[in-house]
Amino acid sequence: MPYNNTDVYTELEKIAHMQYFSFRAFVSGLHSNSSNNDEDEQDSIKLLTVEYVVENAHSVSYPQAWPGTTICYSNGSLEPCDDDLWRRNLTTKYVDGKLTWTQVHTANGSTFFSYWPPYTYNRHLKLIADCSEQISTRGSPCSEYNPTIESLGQTLEGREIECISIGNGKLVAWIQHRQHPGETMAEFFAEGFLQRLLGIGVDDELDQATKRVLDQYRLYIVPCMCPDGAVRGHLRTNSVGANLNREWATVHEGYEAPTLARSPEAFAVLAKMDKTGCDFFLDVHGDEELPYVFFSGAEKTPVWGDRIKHLHGYFIASYQRANSDVQKNIGYPPPESEEDALKYMNVATNQVSCRFNCLGLTLEMPYKDCETNPDPERGFSCIRSKKLGSNLVEALDDVNSYLRAEGEFWEDFSPEDEYVVPTDNFKEDGFVMLKKRFYSDVRPLDSS
Repeated sequence: MPYNNTDVYTELEKIAHMQYFSFRAFVSGLHSNSSNNDEDEQDSIKLLTVEYVVENAHSVSYPQAWPGTTICYSNGSLEPCDDDLWRRNLTTKYVDGKLTWTQVHTANGSTFFSYWPPYTYNRHLKLIADCSEQISTRGSPCSEYNPTIESLGQTLEGREIECISIGNGKLVAWIQHRQHPGETMAEFFAEGFLQRLLGIGVDDELDQATKRVLDQYRLYIVPCMCPDGAVRGHLRTNSVGANLNREWATVHEGYEAPTLARSPEAFAVLAKMDKTGCDFFLDVHGDEELPYVFFSGAEKTPVWGDRIKHLHGYFIASYQRANSDVQKNIGYPPPESEEDALKYMNVATNQVSCRFNCLGLTLEMPYKDCETNPDPERGFSCIRSKKLGSNLVEALDDVNSYLRAEGEFWEDFSPEDEYVVPTDNFKEDGFVMLKKRFYSDVRPLDSS
């Protein structure tokens, strides 16, 4: 089977992205062992072994990501109650430009296969409905923290760009998810974070860390930045081919960004952010290649200095204390110079950090297993992504007193809180380190 679902051609990057896939296979004709007839027993088929082949896997945006990838599958539904049924097919291999895996079907019915478990638009709407119900319910655990839900605007295909805000504090935090629609783990993260903040599923009161965060911050959460791309099954772009994480400023002559005509999602969020201000920014993504949870910051941009560098290190260390999937040694190498960094001021984290003189980070989660806590059977899963989202509360609670602190507050930090320059040179068979690969680019900007 070949890939046949590409993104709309991206004018800025000169590519039609493709890599994400999710499909349903249906098996029928298998028979159980219930028959007592020997003749029936001989003729019956009790299992079916199928080899699945993605013939043009070499043509995707990140073919170098295939080594070490294990395809996800589930015999359950796509409903939240079945999140824990997803498993990894350990026969997955990438050979001669083809991605293959073998599945033994032992029962009639559906099996879903995905590059990573899908977060459907129906589930997105259910998340928004759950948030709305919790916000509107009198006496809910979050009522005293002035929760609201609004649409910041509409996409080019008429879908809402929803934003949930909550909190009574003076610090303003913005957390946005799924600028790249094929990075479905980002919205699982949003679900875990929102459920904890709003107390969805909580019978009595919010936990103490959540209360402190809501006393310290006013939080603005956008659970899905690119709903059009999500519905279309795109990897990185919206309905007209805009990579939203390259639409936050005009850095290329003749290419204005953001615009209502091409990137209303980034335009709407940035317009609202200009009204509220921003003291902390997190942009939540997934990475095809590196088998780690990691962060990318505003390194080498005009805002980068001792203050932001130490805040960056401290925040990641705080998050690591709350969730052991987090680490700081592996990640995208920072730009080599200030000049190189300026080419990427259209990236959300760089633009917001400099625009508001604040700590801004991009969080990346793996499509692969997570090497800090390997689990070959499940890999880095939707359950773990939701847990990582929930644990953002502890990191925000820990860092709040430093976000706008003056003086050299970092002098009291411990060695484990220090900023570490990340590298993408990890030990995996078949891995080839990409030189000058910044902010999940497919290729260097100066390549032909």
